[in-house]
Amino acid sequence: MRPLAFTLLLSSLTIHLSAQKIDKIINATTVEKTERTLSADDMRGRATFTPDIEKAADYIESRFKAAGLKTWNGSSSYRQPFTMIQAKPVSATATLDGQEQPAGHVFVMSSSSDLTIDENSGYEKVWIKAGQTYQTEIMHYIHAKKNYLVLIDTSFAANFPRLARFSRQQFKSPTNVVFLLTSREPSHYLIKVKQEIKESPLANVVGILPGKNPKEIVIFSGHYDHLGVTKTPVKGDSIYNGANDDASGTTAVIELAEYFAKQKKQERTLVFAAFTAEEIGEYGSQYFSSQFDPTQVVAMFNIEMIGSESKWGGNSAFITGYERSDMGKILQKNLTGSSFAFYPDPYPEQQLFYRSDNASLARQGVPAHTISTTQIDRDKYYHQLTDELSTINIDNMVRIIKAIALSSTSIIDGKDTPTRVDTTQIR
Repeated sequence: MRPLAFTLLLSSLTIHLSAQKIDKIINATTVEKTERTLSADDMRGRATFTPDIEKAADYIESRFKAAGLKTWNGSSSYRQPFTMIQAKPVSATATLDGQEQPAGHVFVMSSSSDLTIDENSGYEKVWIKAGQTYQTEIMHYIHAKKNYLVLIDTSFAANFPRLARFSRQQFKSPTNVVFLLTSREPSHYLIKVKQEIKESPLANVVGILPGKNPKEIVIFSGHYDHLGVTKTPVKGDSIYNGANDDASGTTAVIELAEYFAKQKKQERTLVFAAFTAEEIGEYGSQYFSSQFDPTQVVAMFNIEMIGSESKWGGNSAFITGYERSDMGKILQKNLTGSSFAFYPDPYPEQQLFYRSDNASLARQGVPAHTISTTQIDRDKYYHQLTDELSTINIDNMVRIIKAIALSSTSIIDGKDTPTRVDTTQIR
């Protein structure tokens, strides 16, 4: 037992000394200042496609620059720009075997203003049938790289309108995906869609901390967009400040960037990313993920809503998709001797592993996980006007950020490499 006791004592001492060092960089003063700035009323909810999100991006850029991070691909800016298509539906009709279908049964992912298809158009036809997992199956065809006609069983009628958030904002693409709500597979069909198209620029904010090995990458991320301003104020409040969702995660990314920038040069290259357009379909992270060779990404720490205590109380957080790699076990091992604990996602029915910005890289086999504390089944501030700084537990947030910093060290230093996600189990 002596070797084990000695190891535990050494681990405890290491954690203690590291914690003393990290306290000077990550503490309640710095975290509250960052969180307060991102969730302030003058950011006006950081909605996608508004000047307000540009103001937030300017702030994140200034912090990355002050930390000494390198820009994305050696550019003159920390912005990672891309173009989105905003599609405003004008008309959409579907005729199946000579019978015209009800309005609202067609959505498209298309950059075309005028689209007509039938059974001779060469589209691959697929079914999402009753009993299948709707969200998982849908995500397989969002932004597909070939033309699809996706037939969706009418048992999913209540879910079908949610496709609007994908079909009305999309990447510019030469391919089309047509979603059709139907109770049967037609032999003959004619679908006509007209829409107004507007191209809009967006940008992630990305900073790089080069390591000794540029081909082994560790990513820390969160999304900086939120819901903006409502036209129907409640008790005089019209701003969705998004303090927890996800100013808290973006704050963590900034704090981690500053912490690691002050350490000795690490083995692996670190990428710090603040994503745009998460709230309208995770577009920022999808574009970001497409810029990497997934085999070079060793791990992704996506941080989402850490401004409250988890169901286990303070000094704890959960990891989505915990069972899909051994990353969680590595993190916990590195916290031996501390009081902090990472747990598996307690809300599997919410499918959180697929609902955040880790999903795009996870689908390519990367051990990409989201770290969170929100009690999603009872979070009364989620997507509400009341998600403000006053609801944030800053002290607990500090503990979580420090735990991520300390627990990720062996992965950053190249001593541990998490197992890959089994892509055959992910759609």
